Amino acid sequence: MRWLRRPLRWRPNDEYGGEELITPMNDVTDQIENQAENSVRERILTTAERLFREIGYHKTTVADIARELRMSPANVYRFFDSKKSINAGVARRLMSEVERASEKIASGKTGATSASERLRALLANMHRMNCDRYIADAKMHEMVAVAMEENWDVCTLHGECIGGMIAGIVADGAASGEFHVTDVATSALCVSTAFMRFCHPMLIAQCANKPGPTLDQMIDFIIAGLKA
Repeated sequence: MRWLRRPLRWRPNDEYGGEELITPMNDVTDQIENQAENSVRERILTTAERLFREIGYHKTTVADIARELRMSPANVYRFFDSKKSINAGVARRLMSEVERASEKIASGKTGATSASERLRALLANMHRMNCDRYIADAKMHEMVAVAMEENWDVCTLHGECIGGMIAGIVADGAASGEFHVTDVATSALCVSTAFMRFCHPMLIAQCANKPGPTLDQMIDFIIAGLKA
């Protein structure tokens, strides 16, 4: 049983005049098993995403995914209990890519330094990445639509992550005097709400041909509001 592990042992290390930590074989075996399981999970998600792009989410079956991986459907179900879980995993990976790119911008690692520059870059990049992933590709748009219906928790966590980055930038701007806000949390929520049309995959698609401000106009408006 995995939870009945031997305690770590120490033995003298004559070469360095100290002691050496010996990892029990049980722990090493568990680490290897976990790495192997994670590798299989990633292969399943990669294959599922490719099939979702090629033939669409609704037309892709677990059997299709298993066939591509040369494994049985039962083996796929060892790692994901349903097609819904696979979709949640694919959506989470795509959202994580946006989060990683956004984090670099928010932390100033991409060249933008002032709060205004970072906020502008973050919002513009988020819009571009969501358009590239979900709008330009009709089949991926289908997948994300299902994900929002069936895996709302995944979308909620993503929204909270991005919202936290926006709040951090607003807080920096308020601290430096660049933004004139007294309630950072509320101001950040207002930014997220105002920009929803440009970052929410469903709204981007629905509003594409409707009258409204351009991306740059909306970002200008948001930043002007923070500076007022």
